[in-house]
Amino acid sequence: MTGFARRAERVEPSAIREFLSLAGDPAITSFAGGYPDATLFPIEELHQIYADLLTRGSAGALQYTASEGLPQLRALVAQRLTADGMPCTAEDVLITQGGQQGLDLTAKLFIDAGDVIVTERPTFLGAIIAFNPYEPRYRSVPIDDEGMDTDALEQVLRTTERVKVIYTVPDYQNPTGQTMSLTRRTRLVELAEEFDAVILEDTPYRELRYEGERLPTIKSLDRTGRVVHLGSFSKILAPGLRLGWALSSPEVRDKLALLKLAADTQNGTLNMRAAAHYLSRFDLEGHIASMLPTYRHQRDLMLTMLEEHFPDGTTWTRARGGLFTWVTFPEGLDMARFQRDLLIPRAGVIVVPGAPFFAVQPERNHARMSFSGVPDDRIVAGVSAMGALLHEALSG
Repeated sequence: MTGFARRAERVEPSAIREFLSLAGDPAITSFAGGYPDATLFPIEELHQIYADLLTRGSAGALQYTASEGLPQLRALVAQRLTADGMPCTAEDVLITQGGQQGLDLTAKLFIDAGDVIVTERPTFLGAIIAFNPYEPRYRSVPIDDEGMDTDALEQVLRTTERVKVIYTVPDYQNPTGQTMSLTRRTRLVELAEEFDAVILEDTPYRELRYEGERLPTIKSLDRTGRVVHLGSFSKILAPGLRLGWALSSPEVRDKLALLKLAADTQNGTLNMRAAAHYLSRFDLEGHIASMLPTYRHQRDLMLTMLEEHFPDGTTWTRARGGLFTWVTFPEGLDMARFQRDLLIPRAGVIVVPGAPFFAVQPERNHARMSFSGVPDDRIVAGVSAMGALLHEALSG
């Protein structure tokens, strides 16, 4: 058999997927997945829409459509983006298979083997998985309670050749939940212009804001067409629709569209029609607003339990939105080993150990914990049991 292409060596299984195989076990309490709460999906509205679409008079919902995406859906997405400070039309929008395809297509467009992608430290694991087949080198910069450290970014840009892309999740970052300040968003755009880099802005959690002010997108600050803005319906409608979007300059959009044509021809017409009908017939903003109290409650309960049960020397982030808190344990605790040897067999709890979220130089004393979709009693019991085992492990 002919050998695999070199890029196949960079394709690795997701640490999250490995743990999620356990999540279906009713005895397991999972804080691992970044799944939205399924009880909040607009089931009745979507049932009505699909029933209307799957009739003889609507057979076009099962037909091919434009590779760039259903024109009606692109126009409706453009309206929402314009209202969010990014003036655009349907022609500027590319519909993607969720936000993940946007990551893949952007890396495919800009990265040659050996080019550099700058990420936050830590960064979204799914982005690393998407980027790896294109054989980049990575540099990373710290993230704090104001988001990406732009002073550290400037130092990287001044000392590193072939930086092509700066990747960021500015709103309620995965995995830390942190938000980039307006000052740093502005500085990021200035640095990208100075060093001729592309900014890849990933915003799947932007609408899930529980407190604090709504900050402008990085794309809204873009004056030279170097920001590729990605969004998704996964967290605000339903992830199974596999619908996201990319907003970029016309030149970039056209090339991304050609790459999408080569990859999959188009998104499923039926799901795009359904999303367009939902946006036209129902109140998406009202639906989002109705979800927020549930997520806010789940976040607050988890943070309260962490405060009550986790040992001294452990810290965590207080996300103002999104689905995650990032927990840092005392140095010397290997979270993957702790989970394998103690947390799963004795408490029936899973989290995502932090090491895979580092593009370079993994740190093992962290975990990403998701509060979304976990019943109150499970949050209380799961965090309590995890805290007891941490006290045991750290005192031994």
